[in-house]
Amino acid sequence: MSSPNQPSPPTPASAGNLQQHRFGASPPLSLGVEEELLLVDDERDPVAASEAVLDAVAAPFGERISSEIFAEQIELKTGVCHDAEAVVRELRETRRAIVDAGFQIMGAGLHPAANSGEAKLVSKPRYEVVRNDFGDLLRTPPCGLHVHVGLPDPDTAVRLANAFRLYLPLLQALAANSPFREGLDSGHASSRASVVRSYPRFQLPRFFRDYEDFRSVADQLIAAAGVDDYTYIWWDVRPHPRLGTVEVRAVDVPVDVATSAAIAALIQAIAAKELDQPTAPGLYREALEESYFQAASHGLDADILFDEQTPEPAREIGRRVLSEVRPYARELGGEGGLEEIERILREGNGADEQRRVHAARGMRGLLDHLTERTERS
Repeated sequence: MSSPNQPSPPTPASAGNLQQHRFGASPPLSLGVEEELLLVDDERDPVAASEAVLDAVAAPFGERISSEIFAEQIELKTGVCHDAEAVVRELRETRRAIVDAGFQIMGAGLHPAANSGEAKLVSKPRYEVVRNDFGDLLRTPPCGLHVHVGLPDPDTAVRLANAFRLYLPLLQALAANSPFREGLDSGHASSRASVVRSYPRFQLPRFFRDYEDFRSVADQLIAAAGVDDYTYIWWDVRPHPRLGTVEVRAVDVPVDVATSAAIAALIQAIAAKELDQPTAPGLYREALEESYFQAASHGLDADILFDEQTPEPAREIGRRVLSEVRPYARELGGEGGLEEIERILREGNGADEQRRVHAARGMRGLLDHLTERTERS
């Protein structure tokens, strides 16, 4: 019997598809990666071409290429991968197919120069629900990198989702790739983060006791939002029962495939480490949310909380985490991906690169750089 202040677990009728799951269907710690990329024309302006891309190239790839809510955006997905090399191979293959079909793609958390209000929405029943909820907030396509990790059972998935909350500020600092917005430097490493934080249900989730607790919260939130299922809950990290994974959704899409695969390899290694040697929970959601904001604002120059009550430089935390997870990455075949993370810690993230290119070549030079790097990576 539940206490008066504690909601009861959802009944079979109310839990919907959360009672059904596919945890254990894929090998433990397998990877799946999704990249949201911008479609641009010869002038590097966004172009509403997602349906044309699907008509031209989707047939051989099935669900590995799909539209998103914005017509100026295309989503590339890997299948179930065992290591970062497979992620590189599959993402490179789908990027190349789109380019060979005559389309141009750009990897950035936001288009650096496009004016808000220009975006067009794809006409699908699912997106009509989103349109009705978000209204005028849907004005510019934010592009994220989503990484799935296969897990054996629901409670392990919730335990890992809890643990990943601690790492989200570091992951954001490493992957931030949207300093410019509407042609101006936003002052943030990830202006995409501020865009998606204006959307409902885009936030850092709280700590969950177990899968039943996750189900109870998700079930109430589904009811409050008036949506069909948990896939309308876009937390920064979430269990994904339908796929049998935990999905990390908190970071900007990188410009190149190597960085996407490196972030995936790091997430996979963190997962292995946390399942073997869990970090004791200690930081509250509000403190982690603030650290995530600091990382989105200052990138690798941010001071963030990790396992101490005193903020530390993101680069120092990054090096410490790499040292802790390297043995796990080696066992999983992802140690090569960590070399790219080391490069980012030395040379800077995508936002730092964008600012360097912009200082040297101006906005048009930056747009050319992003498109060319995306297409040849």
